[in-house]
Amino acid sequence: MDMLTTLIDDAREHQTAQDTPARRLISRRVAWAALALALGAGLGWKVLHHDTATAAVMPTPTLGVATPMVASVTQWDDYVGRFAPSQSVELRPRVGGQITGRHFRDGDIVQKGQLLFTIDQRPYRAALAEAAANVASARSALALARNDLARASRLSGDEAISAGEVDSLRARLQAAQAALAGAQAREQARALDMEFTQVRAPIAGRISDRRVDTGNLVAAGEGSNATLLTTISALNPIYFTFDSSEALYLKSQRDRAAGNSSTNVEIKLQDEPDYRHSGQLEFTDNGLDPHSGTIRGRAVLANPGLFLTPGMFGAMRLSHGGMVQALLVPDEAIQSDQARKTVLVVGPDGTLAAKPVTLGPVVRGLRVIRSGLAPTDRVAITNLQAAMPGAKVNTRPATITAQTDQKPAAINTPAAAQATLAR
Repeated sequence: MDMLTTLIDDAREHQTAQDTPARRLISRRVAWAALALALGAGLGWKVLHHDTATAAVMPTPTLGVATPMVASVTQWDDYVGRFAPSQSVELRPRVGGQITGRHFRDGDIVQKGQLLFTIDQRPYRAALAEAAANVASARSALALARNDLARASRLSGDEAISAGEVDSLRARLQAAQAALAGAQAREQARALDMEFTQVRAPIAGRISDRRVDTGNLVAAGEGSNATLLTTISALNPIYFTFDSSEALYLKSQRDRAAGNSSTNVEIKLQDEPDYRHSGQLEFTDNGLDPHSGTIRGRAVLANPGLFLTPGMFGAMRLSHGGMVQALLVPDEAIQSDQARKTVLVVGPDGTLAAKPVTLGPVVRGLRVIRSGLAPTDRVAITNLQAAMPGAKVNTRPATITAQTDQKPAAINTPAAAQATLAR
């Protein structure tokens, strides 16, 4: 204020000494500018003084702290794959002819041995009858040859017949026996052809749609030369096939070498929030694909209700390492420091420090800490927005609890690894 008074007095003296209209206008402007400058300086000093006083009296923050939760968890590796039939059959006829009957509906569940198609049996029935007649003829010729040899054998003792004639009759008997065997074989072949006119399901499963309607001619043959009638897929059990990266394959091999391997798998469908389908790892291929760097694996699951269908997408997790004792903290307590992950730990003197940690999966809202944290560390878990590493803080006890009603949303691509609390 003294500065303000001095500026105004100087302006008045200047105005009195040179009292002209122009100079009086300039003097008034100078006086108003001096007044504004003085008021601004005084206001700034008061604001600065107020902020300094406020900072000086800010209270020490109080954080909720707790030691990490120690619990047994089951660790899992995650994969993506699709379901496949445990058996698949292309149904093709073994004899040719006209389809005279179809005995299923498209998409039915069929049982092993169930009649599916009938092929015109008339030509095969006639061929079977002819083969049976040939068998009867051969059997009659054999009986005659046997009787002739028997009579010759009785006469040979009296030297009424030569040894050459006996040998000839014996050879005719053997030829008749061979002819009968050949006729019987042809009869069996014709009987098989007759049986093959009834096309039956070789396995149990779900049948596809018919590829040939009644009345059409079908051809027999080897492999793809025969007409395709339909296909059947076995669904119980059912396979789940997936590709594993080289890193996950190496990890499973290390676990197996350490005696921590497991074959238990759990699978969830893309519209399911949790893993509802259990099975066993059954097969791992004998090499990695050189182009993709992945290795093929397969799990097998029971499917009594036939709900799971080949081609369905699923997310699978494979247990590795079994159950382990893990340290868990709330996932909200994890902070990022550039590329590092840290948690705030309160020391014995109340000083807050950031501790780098290695993270594991999230288990029911809690983050698994694989390394960097001790069971006795006091971790800050509440009021973290007021925390600053290196500052003194007050503490109050807090509790770490796992969520009991966690319902994770369905996911299209699972994380690389996860875990569950041991039941």
